[in-house]
Amino acid sequence: MVDLQKIKQELRERVRGKMDYGRDYGDSEVGDLIDEELLESPEMIRLTVEQRLRLKKELFDSMRRLDVLQFFVEDASVTEIMINGMDHIFVERGGRLARLELSFESKERLKDVIQQIVAGCNRVVNEASPIVDARLADGARVNVVMDPIALNGPIVTIRRFPKNPITMEQLMVFGSVTRDAAELLERLVKARYNIFISGGTGSGKTTFLNALSGYIPKDERIITIEDSAELQLLGVDNLVRLETRNGNVAGCREIGIRELIRTSLRMRPDRIIVGEVRGAEAMDMLQCLNTGHDGSMSTGHANSARDMLSRLENMVLMGMELPLTAIRQQIASGIDLIVHLGRLRDKTRKVLEIAEVTGFRDGEIQLSTIFSFEEQGQEDGRVLGKLVRKGELLHEGKLKAAGLSPV
Repeated sequence: MVDLQKIKQELRERVRGKMDYGRDYGDSEVGDLIDEELLESPEMIRLTVEQRLRLKKELFDSMRRLDVLQFFVEDASVTEIMINGMDHIFVERGGRLARLELSFESKERLKDVIQQIVAGCNRVVNEASPIVDARLADGARVNVVMDPIALNGPIVTIRRFPKNPITMEQLMVFGSVTRDAAELLERLVKARYNIFISGGTGSGKTTFLNALSGYIPKDERIITIEDSAELQLLGVDNLVRLETRNGNVAGCREIGIRELIRTSLRMRPDRIIVGEVRGAEAMDMLQCLNTGHDGSMSTGHANSARDMLSRLENMVLMGMELPLTAIRQQIASGIDLIVHLGRLRDKTRKVLEIAEVTGFRDGEIQLSTIFSFEEQGQEDGRVLGKLVRKGELLHEGKLKAAGLSPV
């Protein structure tokens, strides 16, 4: 039986032996060297045409791409790739996880791939800085945890996004949101309501934020602020994309979300979109919303719309000590609407609640539910239900100022 992995390792070493490491090789040059070595190799006689083509691609991927991961990075049906050490690789398709019968040839080879990924977006990961967020060239989000933090080897989690951003129309077709709710959200975005999107991990917050941003008028100046650039805003000419930077031992200081938010205020934005609020930057975000930057959006992790308000309070307290009453007043005056998303037990992603922040009374932030998802049973493993209208928008001032009417 032909051992393709052994042949691949031997060929790679021979190709590298022909390379002059004093200069940089382009992809086409590496491809030519691989072709040359394949023609000269006596092992090729034992391989079929299909095996030769596969070997050529795997050899090129191992030298210039992401090795065994490359096939899955290019597979549009794969939404998540999880590497737990060199020989435990999982992929998610259609909401289902499956383990692959693949592995990296060594721990060192996996580390080489990790360094290739982080270097592509000017990040650093090593024993001194063992955790990093990065991204691939196609916008996929990458999280890396190295030893000594990760005990079972380097851990890599890659979240892939559709090549073409999902639109609100597509979300309606998928059943994630109803047309009635989408039409209301369209008017609220155009009228410059401040909208916060909440949900658990993998609930589709970034996808929904992207779709929602499609309603922003194309003549506005938009600034996006993210840990790792993921948003794909289309048709916006006046777009500024900002991304955080990790500090490193080479002397580069850390530039976080808070600093980028403060900087964005000097860039004459019409709207500021913060990819995700996780900590003390929540206070800076609220100050943006309360100082004339209407129409801004952000996302955060929470179990419900009400829980998102509590989490925002805690985030603000992480950065400064303020009376809880003052924090709640800031939240109540800054955020107009919370859209809460969830991932149901059948792995589908739905809008579960749309709630309006109606004000601050008796020491509490007041919420009014406009839409709520009501489950209606189960059929063939799929959860049946619908986003049902529960109330009307109470604060219509921004709609009237924009010359729009509520749905």
